[in-house]
Amino acid sequence: MLVFEAIVLSVIAASTPLLLAAAGELVVERSGVLNLGVEGMMIVGAACGFAGAYVSGSNVVGALCGIIAGVALAAVFAALTLGFAVNQVATGLALTIFGTGLSGLIGAGFVGDRITLAPQLHLPVLTDLPLVGRILFGQDVFVYVSIALVIAIWQFLYHTRPGLVLRAVGDNHTSAHALGYAVLKIRLLAVLFGGACAGLAGAFLPLAYTPFFIPGMTAGRGWIALALVVFASWRPGRLVAGAYLFGAVSILQLHAQALGLGIPSQVMSSLPYLATVIVLVLISRTRGGAGSAAPASLGTVFVPDR
Repeated sequence: MLVFEAIVLSVIAASTPLLLAAAGELVVERSGVLNLGVEGMMIVGAACGFAGAYVSGSNVVGALCGIIAGVALAAVFAALTLGFAVNQVATGLALTIFGTGLSGLIGAGFVGDRITLAPQLHLPVLTDLPLVGRILFGQDVFVYVSIALVIAIWQFLYHTRPGLVLRAVGDNHTSAHALGYAVLKIRLLAVLFGGACAGLAGAFLPLAYTPFFIPGMTAGRGWIALALVVFASWRPGRLVAGAYLFGAVSILQLHAQALGLGIPSQVMSSLPYLATVIVLVLISRTRGGAGSAAPASLGTVFVPDR
């Protein structure tokens, strides 16, 4: 039972940054924008989050620093793609490369330092329940925020008028503009929100996952988050299942190595990314599946009439 509990806790911890980043990107893509810079925003969020927590001694300050860093890079992306109509794919890739270098610069003075991880919730009776106690009532605040965030996004998209407008902008920005909606403003807010989520996801890594910062510690999680949005067919409910599935694959390779199965560690480490490729291929070959739910104007550039 203890082994099962340890595995589940590991899966939850590995899935949380994926869920946070993918939730923000889902909103971005629902507005009709494709931001491939999630990985760059995550790694800068990790560097700034660790730096903020180390200097201030507060994980809350660290998380806020990560969010601000993600929003700042998202603002750069928005200025280029929405303001100057630069190609979104090229801008997102450039942002990832820039973020990787910037995070190395920010975190260079903190490599080797350690901080105290974010505390875990402890309710005297509930947390001590066998098997489910620590799983449900013994997580850090990031885990609960990720679940609450997905619920809030679902409620926003499908049960509020602004959510309906955002989806309309993503489906057909020309018609939305003709009806008088501020397409660029809506997309700007969506991109900034996605940046905040990516920055928080990056900050989770040094604040609640490992108590230190190393360059490249996101290890491709931003790209997996992008694939998760497609895997979930742009629906918040499916996003949770997908994030925990991919987190389980990541943890599986670690336990397989610990059991000494004789499989090269390089092969096991590639499992999460191999699963990502397989899922995307299956989705692309499925008629009427996830791909049909994609916003019609995804990745297109909107230029309002002058």
